[in-house]
Amino acid sequence: MKKSTVAVTLSWVCASMLFAQEAQIGTIDVEAGVDAEVIKDIHGDEIKSADVAEALFQQSPSVWLVRRSGIANDIIVRAMKKDNINVTIDNMKLYGACPNRMDPPVAHVFTNNVDYIVIDKGPFSVEDFGILTSNVDIKTIEPKADFGGDVNLGAGSWGYQKGAFSVHGGNDTVTFLLSASMESAEPYEDGDGNDFVGQIQREIDAGRVPAKVQYQDAYQDMDAYTKKTFMGKLYWNIDDNQQLRLSYTANRGDDILYPSSKMDATYDDSNLYNVEYTVKGLGRYSKQLDIQLYRTEVDHSMSTKYRVMGNPNYMDHTLTTQVDGVRIKNTMDIAGHTIRIGADYMLRNWDGKYYKNGIPLDVASGGKKPYHSIYDVDTENIGIYVDDSVALTNSWRLDMGLRYDTTDMTSQNADQPDNDYDELTGYLTLTQTLGGGWKWYVGYGHSSRVPDAKELYWIGSMGNEIGTPTLNNTLNDEFDIGIDGSFESGTLHAKAFYSMLTDFIAYNASNVMTNAMGQTMAYHAYENVDATVWGVELGGTWAYNDALYFDYGLTWQKGEKDRPLTGQTGTNMPEIPPLKFNGAVNYAWDDTLLLRAEVIAADKWSDYDAENGEQEIDGFAVLNLKATKRFGAFEITAGVDNVFDTTYAVSNTYKDLILLPTVTSDDNIILMNEPGRYFYANVRYTF
Repeated sequence: MKKSTVAVTLSWVCASMLFAQEAQIGTIDVEAGVDAEVIKDIHGDEIKSADVAEALFQQSPSVWLVRRSGIANDIIVRAMKKDNINVTIDNMKLYGACPNRMDPPVAHVFTNNVDYIVIDKGPFSVEDFGILTSNVDIKTIEPKADFGGDVNLGAGSWGYQKGAFSVHGGNDTVTFLLSASMESAEPYEDGDGNDFVGQIQREIDAGRVPAKVQYQDAYQDMDAYTKKTFMGKLYWNIDDNQQLRLSYTANRGDDILYPSSKMDATYDDSNLYNVEYTVKGLGRYSKQLDIQLYRTEVDHSMSTKYRVMGNPNYMDHTLTTQVDGVRIKNTMDIAGHTIRIGADYMLRNWDGKYYKNGIPLDVASGGKKPYHSIYDVDTENIGIYVDDSVALTNSWRLDMGLRYDTTDMTSQNADQPDNDYDELTGYLTLTQTLGGGWKWYVGYGHSSRVPDAKELYWIGSMGNEIGTPTLNNTLNDEFDIGIDGSFESGTLHAKAFYSMLTDFIAYNASNVMTNAMGQTMAYHAYENVDATVWGVELGGTWAYNDALYFDYGLTWQKGEKDRPLTGQTGTNMPEIPPLKFNGAVNYAWDDTLLLRAEVIAADKWSDYDAENGEQEIDGFAVLNLKATKRFGAFEITAGVDNVFDTTYAVSNTYKDLILLPTVTSDDNIILMNEPGRYFYANVRYTF
């Protein structure tokens, strides 16, 4: 193998592991903080599933998977999830509509549309509203002037089928991109051979959940999901200094089964509209001006109609959410400073209704119960920011930023109060270049995120107030320190963080009320509590010779509440993943054949939030094998995940995932095992 090929291979690995102010990926400049990780070429490499969450779990040691289904899963970054991490798609804010996280933001973009993902860890950016602990910025594929594209056909265990294509073309003035895909699969089986029905039955037989959550006989052979997507882009280079970018993405999901919950998604649809305008060289005080207008829409419905509890009467919970956003950013270089000044506006609407047998619940119940779960709630935010990067000396660089946000939240339910939040946030990072390819950094960030409508205003189907309308916004004061660099045959990075959370929003399963019928019900189930989270990360690459190289990563986190929640005694933070290791050996047989063996391993969950539904989960280690071979314009990939058919789980049973209106001894979340041995193959034709 030639050394030039080794260099390309190592550059790919380094780009996805190193922490750099600007990392070059092809012809794309990636702006990222000192504590950033770039996950490259999701479109080309992640061909076995549309699930971005699963792709991130396998590629990044700092990302943990929250398994809900065969698709549309959620992520944890640095022991934080939900609104505690910020997710954008091409700089668009997008929220899922489901309060039970059946459709998290990362589920509204499919892997075949993703180019690369930047994970900015820590509160070291002021360009987005609500970056409390980390920012996950997903970049989709872009048009190219030359005509070309690709076609993918894939198949895998448990009836998995996928077809996808993309085509691009144009000239120096106008370029376009069209991309589409469709995939479906049957329910997967775990290492014990249990499919979704079998996993539910295991929990029923153990007395952990009631028999009514099982699928009805008529629906036990359903597919696990069907997913479709279409993306279109048009770029217009108005002149050498101006560009207009238009894009539209449609995602459609049907009959997505969620065995760990008591409802399934009958549909999950989203539309993403984006308009971006960039002009360069306006003068001394404007090196580049960026303006963006966007809208993201999500329509989601979940139902009990496929479960035993849904015969003969079933419940639907249908929700919509929409975000309208505007961003303006001006970049200028003045006296050695790179200064960015920006403003953004976001209006999110969230509305949800309950239905019984297709009829609004207040009508079905004689008008005795409200049918709105989230009653047409608006979250309106205006933010302004400035950040600066300056070289203090040849080896020292200072980055700093300030942001001010004002946020108003209003509900159309006259019984629910309005809430408003104002916060000044910012960060400082100091980086020293040591020479020889090494540098170290230290940073402090102060960040904030407001409660969402679920946490403030959610009303259960029994009419009980699950949300807590008096919640404060959460603040994070965090210190990070790290070092990274390269040597003759590899790279290394190490970091540590310490996060002090003020008014962290936690779910409290002990907050209940008793209604007139003697039923115990969740009531004001969210509570502010101070907490600390800390952890370390280690990773890098090493090339043994021109053909054989290794990559690895290790993460560990710990979290504690400063006090127990009301009515409880424990102080363990929820959803703190255990020690995790990602490691792989890669062998380039020649320029056309690459072999990869990877291990993903984790310690057992020994620290968990038992009073809020979590449990001890065994550790695991799984081996995945993959081979990619190129034949001219064709590329064939074949692999097997979980080679030894191990039975294991990664997602804990935190009760915030289901939030039933009534609280009984059988209100447990089903422990969802991961897929067993999984074979897959894909043929990709590039033209």
